[in-house]
Amino acid sequence: MMALAEIGRDLSSLVWGGLISGCLYAFGALGLVMVFKCSRVVNFSHGNAAGLAAFLVFGFSGGWFLSLSWGQAVLLAVSVSVMVAVVSYAVIAPLVFESDLTSTIVTLGIGLILQGAIQLLFGSDIVNLDLPIPHFSTRILGLRITGYDLAILVTTIVFIGGLFLIIDRTRLGIAFRAVSSNPLAAEVCGLSMRSVHLFAWVAAALLGVIAALLIVPTTFLSSTTVPFFMLNAFAAAVVGGFSSLPGAALGGIAVGILVNLFTFYVSPEFDNTFLLGVILLTLNLFPNGLLQRRVGSRV
Repeated sequence: MMALAEIGRDLSSLVWGGLISGCLYAFGALGLVMVFKCSRVVNFSHGNAAGLAAFLVFGFSGGWFLSLSWGQAVLLAVSVSVMVAVVSYAVIAPLVFESDLTSTIVTLGIGLILQGAIQLLFGSDIVNLDLPIPHFSTRILGLRITGYDLAILVTTIVFIGGLFLIIDRTRLGIAFRAVSSNPLAAEVCGLSMRSVHLFAWVAAALLGVIAALLIVPTTFLSSTTVPFFMLNAFAAAVVGGFSSLPGAALGGIAVGILVNLFTFYVSPEFDNTFLLGVILLTLNLFPNGLLQRRVGSRV
């Protein structure tokens, strides 16, 4: 009985930890899905753009470039990230309506340029970036819950909930849904395709910044940290379906829990292999994701 109780506690702790990680993967997956839904482009520069934002927060707040407060550094980094998103879309905009594949390949090039910019500005050093979160922990129903966990949950509810409200309740959100559902009909109705695309790119950039800032305190910050994290977010987007925003959110949580369980019970050395297996299995069993798009779906 004692052994079973201990196994139960371990399992609940692993599921809780996977839920917290899954919220972060959901941010990254939502950014990928938003761009894909309206433009059919898989934005492979997403991780490097988010990583650049995290480094900029470090540079602006740690005295590397400036000595700003953490809040000021984040605002400045977000501004730069939005400009990067605008420039990135401006580069691929002429190609989006010609070839989805060509546009996707161009995002790979943009990602490499951004990674080179990180290494040029900050070198290949590994740095630490902390969040101004109160350090405390408590136990609820046997689970150890920290201030970091609560910060992630609150951030997820506020920002992802806000995103869904914007898409569901605003004119811009209606335009986004229209373009995502039927681009030709949306254009005939007078909607600006490029404006909607730009909205998706900027929103994705903001989601990427949030994910990057939240994931860094659990690890170190290097030029490859956030792009590697975005591989998990890509898996989450595949699992949830690239045509569904709610699917991306749920896919992030599913991947977070599955990876946590695999790491504990099998081996952390084969995480990437496991993720590849999850992607392949999902594509074979659920080609459109676990939440396959239904007729009348709003997001």
